[in-house]
Amino acid sequence: MAKSDVSLFANVALEFVRVTEEGAIAAARWIGRGDAKAADQAAVDAMREYFNTIDFRGEIVIGEGAKDEAAELYIGEKLGKGTGARFDIAVDPLECTDSVAYGRSNALSVIATGPEGSLYRAADSYMEKIAVGPEAASVIDIDSTPAENVRKVASALGKEISEVTVAVLERPRHEALIAEVRGTGARVQLFTDGDIAMAIATCKGSSSVDMLMGIGGSAEAVISAAALRCLGGEILCRWKPKDEKHIARLNKAGVTDFSTVFRSQDLARGKDLSFTATGILNGPLVKGVTVGAVYTNTHSVVMTSNPRTIRYINTRHITG
Repeated sequence: MAKSDVSLFANVALEFVRVTEEGAIAAARWIGRGDAKAADQAAVDAMREYFNTIDFRGEIVIGEGAKDEAAELYIGEKLGKGTGARFDIAVDPLECTDSVAYGRSNALSVIATGPEGSLYRAADSYMEKIAVGPEAASVIDIDSTPAENVRKVASALGKEISEVTVAVLERPRHEALIAEVRGTGARVQLFTDGDIAMAIATCKGSSSVDMLMGIGGSAEAVISAAALRCLGGEILCRWKPKDEKHIARLNKAGVTDFSTVFRSQDLARGKDLSFTATGILNGPLVKGVTVGAVYTNTHSVVMTSNPRTIRYINTRHITG
């Protein structure tokens, strides 16, 4: 890729922060109102409108579902003005819809991008995951037991096992995992939603989270992989369909081998990747939206892999 193309991809990535800002502000109006669908739709509508003001040619490869399942931001939808560079787009307009509906923490508006063909087109199902930061990226093994992985990560980080914190999504399916991790003497940090933020938190020196483990959505796995490619971390994933319906869905998408292990570079390929997120509610990655009498404040993070940069952007949107 020519140097001018590299600059173009990085510059367009900075445009996407306006998209996540608009999505976050729209969703924030529904915080605590008990209507997750309305919050999600508000974010979708706001993001789609701004996407189409940007000079690029984008295609949603991970989005709200198939065209007949979602009115906006569906898989295969074309975005942008129709000129400029071609992008794959993975989008979660509202990561943690229930958190917004019920006024909890850790909700984001998120986009991951790369040049055409760079993002894995994951069917909507579940994956087993392990995510860690750069220092432990080479030691994790999805075929090892949770206890073995905890011990390896503790050694790589130069920590006692009792100092290691593992983030696990609070679901009944994780009871055995939680018990095994606690059995090593490590700490478990449970969270209700939002494994993208927790995967990224493993790469933040200011975070207490050292590992993410458990089963979660495949779309979130790809989006997390793009961020971890920018940060030098690692995520290992393997398909874990929850029922026959999910198996049939994966088979239809051409996935018949559920034993394949995916690394971050398998899910987000190449050098020119970006990750953009704006907080809706406070979480481990960024703060949420705050509203004053004549302004709205947003807090965002923009990561690119080429050049490798992390930008934290705090914006005051004047409304009066």
